[in-house]
Formats: sequence, C-alpha cells, structure tokens
Amino acid sequence: MDPNVVPQMNAVVIDRFGGVDELSARRIPLPEVGDDDVLIRVESAGVASWDAVEREGHYDGAFGVPSTFPYVLGWDAAGTVAAVGRNVTRFDVGERVYAATMPVKRGGFYAEYGVVEAEFVARVPGRMPTEQAGAMAWDALTALSGLDLLGLRPGETLMVFGASGGIGHMAVQLARHSGIQVLAVASGDDGVALARRLGADEAVDGRKVDVWAAASDFAPGGLDAALVTVGGETAEQSLRAVKDSGRIAWPNGVMPDPVTSPAAKVFHYDGDRSRTATDRLNAIIEASSFEVHIARAFPMEEVKDAHRALNNHYVGKLALKVV
Repeated sequence: MDPNVVPQMNAVVIDRFGGVDELSARRIPLPEVGDDDVLIRVESAGVASWDAVEREGHYDGAFGVPSTFPYVLGWDAAGTVAAVGRNVTRFDVGERVYAATMPVKRGGFYAEYGVVEAEFVARVPGRMPTEQAGAMAWDALTALSGLDLLGLRPGETLMVFGASGGIGHMAVQLARHSGIQVLAVASGDDGVALARRLGADEAVDGRKVDVWAAASDFAPGGLDAALVTVGGETAEQSLRAVKDSGRIAWPNGVMPDPVTSPAAKVFHYDGDRSRTATDRLNAIIEASSFEVHIARAFPMEEVKDAHRALNNHYVGKLALKVV
C-alpha cells in the first residue's frame, strides 16, 4: 500500500436517484481492496451519457445487485496504482494504469480512489496522456469488440454511425488501422472535421445530408457492415445501404432499437473489458496514432456542469479532472 493512502477519500456521490442536483461532494471511506483487486488513485475519469442514465436510476437492479447509497458513478478512469491485493503480481504501486469498471456494487470512479479486479486493469501506453486514458476504456473496448464481431477484411467498407461520439471516433481509428474503408456519419461541422482528421475515408454530417445516398455513393454495391453508436430514425434509414449479406454491430444500451429490422443481420453485443482485450487495444495504440479526443475536462467540483454538458453538442469525450 502506498503510505500516502488515507482511510477516507473525496468523492462525488448521490444519495438517491434523480437529476443533476443529486450530485454532491463528500468524504467517504476508501473501498476495500480484495485479494484480486487493484486500488487506483484516480487522476482522470470519463463522463458519459450512461452516467446520467444511471444517475436517474434506470440501471437500478439491472445488474442483479441492489443499489446502495451513497452511490458513486463513473465507469472509466486512469491514474496510478495505490495498492494491490495479495494475489496480484502484474502491477506495482505507482504504475500508470487505466480501467473499465461497473459502479455497482463497489463504487465507480467519480472519486480519488477506485477499486477494480486486476483482470480489468491495464497499463497506460507510454505515449498516451493519462487524461485521454481516463476517458477511453469502455468506448474503445466496445468499438474493438464491435469490429471483431463484424470480422471485416482490409479494403471492405464500414459505416460508423455516430462517428464523432465516444465509441464512434475511436471505432474510426481502430477500423482504419485494420485497413477498413470507413464512411463516418458524424454530427456537426466539428464532428465531420474530427472524423476526417482521424482517418475516415469519407465523413458526412448525419443531420444535414441524406446518409443513405452518401452511403450508396461511397459503396455503390452496398456497404459490407455498419457499427451503430446512436439510434434513431436516421440511423435506421441509413442501414438500408448495408448489403443484405452484410452485418450490423449494435452495442447494447444504444437506444432506441430499430423499429423495423434491416435486411442485414443485426448483432447486439457488450464490450469485452478482459485482459486479452486491453492487451490488444494497447498493442494497437502503441503501433498507431490512436487518440482520445477530449472535448472538455471538468474539475471534480464542477461535476454538475459536466453532467449538464452531456445534453449539449460536443465531439469525442468529456472527462473529470480528479487530481
């Protein structure tokens, strides 16, 4: 254990489910470190749309575990190892790490410290800033799992719908690293610019153009696949551009589900956050120019503003600066 670790920590908690005003700062006990756990001193944590959904109580009971309060949100973080359980030999105190967790039942990362099973902890790649790593894990791993499911070969065509969002802008980069031809459907001029800068072969604003027509121009014989990170009528209509024999990856939690099933097969899935997956992700990061675009990082005391910002237009990711 790092001798600087004290038995209590600063955290953002909710005492009941509800709106933004339920978020409050408080000192609470450090989470217990089990034999197979890593205690992370959090420097940066991701702020995501599902945090707001969880804050409102829509995940209550969804994971088979009763909710307990005070409740700490936050699914992604990066920082340094503060302590390890007695069975953990892969990590040393002081190493830079990132992790994907589930706030139920031991608490999330809107706090100075978070505890995670070692299986779901990875070293931060040497060239990556900790701030970027803190907002990366679930989005990047969900993107990687979706691409694995689609099984595309170099030169085949993929539409990333929601390409300027968290999962989407990472999926663009991972797909291009594999030699896949990417049509990015983004939001806003800044979203289109981001997708192009990150390597998309073509990028369009899904709010301004006929996406189906753009996809047909991009792949006249039909797209080989699509990865959908934002649901809705436009997404549903655009999927007509995927070949009947093609595949569509649709992460669980992306809403709303299609009203009418497209001709191509839709695969619903969860991101893989195992050591095998993070090892693969890190290898890609080290071998490429992969980045996590942080639209804005908020000090922890401005967490309410961070949650309000989730309702506004932004590209990439939002983050909390914990220390």
